[in-house]
Amino acid sequence: MKRIAWGITGSGDLIKETYDVMVDIKNKSDIEIMVFLSKEGETVMKWYRMWNDIQKDFPNFKTDAGPNSPFIAGPLQVGYYDALIIAPTTSNTVAKIVYGIADTLVTNVVAQTAKGKTPIYILPVDQKRGTVKTVSPEGRVMELKMREVDVTNTEKLAQMENITVLERPDDLYEILGLNNDK
Repeated sequence: MKRIAWGITGSGDLIKETYDVMVDIKNKSDIEIMVFLSKEGETVMKWYRMWNDIQKDFPNFKTDAGPNSPFIAGPLQVGYYDALIIAPTTSNTVAKIVYGIADTLVTNVVAQTAKGKTPIYILPVDQKRGTVKTVSPEGRVMELKMREVDVTNTEKLAQMENITVLERPDDLYEILGLNNDK
């Protein structure tokens, strides 16, 4: 059985799509998924009215109590988990990872996991120059302009050792060796 750790940051963009993919993966496989949320991830789950869903679908999730609490980095570093997934990932989290700042649960977990052999998969929301369409918690389609600094940091992230940048939530099927036949 595969075990993965899935970290959720404070991104509203791609949260619903990513969540739907992870629930589908959980339901169609025997992969054990341990979910942990940054403080902002918890806020976004509540804002998007997904808080009850996560409690139902992933009842043993963990929330950020500090950079090393709950203790997730150690088990990831020694290979207890087969992969670390951070999806979706805010530009703030990407910037911190790129510049080696490990002052939150998510950034510390990535920094410590990168020192071991467990592969890291990150889905940044700010990937392409220009504008992207996203959906507000009320279901309204919005257009956001990507900032140059954020796209540049995503490009730097893709060059880091032991980190693979994902382009979209559906990429999770492939990295976990599953078919995307929702």
